[in-house]
Order: sequence, then C-alpha cells, then structure tokens
Amino acid sequence: MFVLDEADEMLSRGFKDQIYEVFKTLPQEVQVVLLSATMPSDVLDVTNRFMRNPIRILVKKEELTLEGIRQFYINVQKDEYKFETLCDLYDAVNVEQLTEQMTKKQFTVSSLHGDMEQQDRDVIMREFRSGSSRVLITTDLLARGIDVQQVSLVINYDLPSNRENYIHRIGRSGRFGRKGVAINFITDNDARQLKDIETFYNTVIEEMPAAITDLL
Repeated sequence: MFVLDEADEMLSRGFKDQIYEVFKTLPQEVQVVLLSATMPSDVLDVTNRFMRNPIRILVKKEELTLEGIRQFYINVQKDEYKFETLCDLYDAVNVEQLTEQMTKKQFTVSSLHGDMEQQDRDVIMREFRSGSSRVLITTDLLARGIDVQQVSLVINYDLPSNRENYIHRIGRSGRFGRKGVAINFITDNDARQLKDIETFYNTVIEEMPAAITDLL
C-alpha cells in the first residue's frame, strides 16, 4: 500500500516530480490511497495518471469556521518590522529563526516543522497542550494537524500563500464553540492578498485596535 497524505500541499510545494518518480517505481498491483483537503488540478492529475478506477470518498467538510473569531491586521509596512511588532504583542524569517529570536527574549516557545521526527513533534504537542509551552510556531503544512482546545490566539506572521489555508490556520482558535482572536501581520505589499481573503470568506478583517488586551 502507498499512502500520500496532504496531497494538495505536497504538490503545491514543488514535490510533484519527486512524487511522480515514486509512483513509477511502484508495482502495478499496489493499492494507492490519496488524502487531500482540496481537489485542485494537480491532485486530479495524479488520480488520473496513477490510479485505476479509483473510489472517491468525500467526507463532510471539516468543522472549521470563522464564526466567533475576531480578526485583525497590523500593517507593519516592511517585513523587517514584523519581529519588533511580535515582541510588542507579547511584552522573511523561518520557524527556527523566529523561535530562536523569541527564546532570546525569554518567551517560552516551541516550534514544529517538516524536518522534525514524528516522535519529536509528539513531545512538542504534549508540552503545548499541557501549557508548559505557551507559544507554538509552526508551518502551513503542520498547522493543519493541530487540534488543541486551549488555542484562543493565532498570529499569522505571514499570510498563507493559499487562501484556502487561512481557515486551517485561524480556525484553530474558534473550535468547539470557543471565542478566538486572529492577528495578521501584513506589509504594504499584502493589501491585495488580504482583500482576496476577505472576499473569499465573505468577512471583514479590521485593523487591530490599540487596546489588544481587552480582546484576549
């Protein structure tokens, strides 16, 4: 059996050729299972080229909603101003760099990224669920798998490149009927992308007020 999970994300991140090479090495009688949150053309192409008479199982759309989540943006004007703004909230870099910088500022921070072993990811998630780590920094791909009831604040250090991932990110703060807050860091170049997200989800993302503590 060959299982390809998060197929839409894997294909969108430039792994298409590698995935095709793997498929070509598989025996014809192998059972192929492909899991995907969305069905873009790349995913359909895989099913057409490498699956014979596939059975499609469509499940109910994940119960992620923007209802109950107050959304804001902060125009930091330039990308290099994001870290200073983030530090102000709590008293382009990647996950490890951001974690290192926040740790130096004495924040209790954990991070998840694709290069980590599953065992290490499990340890990080246990720490975050227990509250021993108060801040979790993660990538788009891994953010989909986070299911923690206590999450009430999500900060998008960068807007997601795919607007469909926006709800996968911030929907974590509004699960199980809870209220949440989502804050998006944007630069002057992100205004069009932010508007596109607002239109896609039929929502309004306001500029963050000065009294942020009243919202948390």
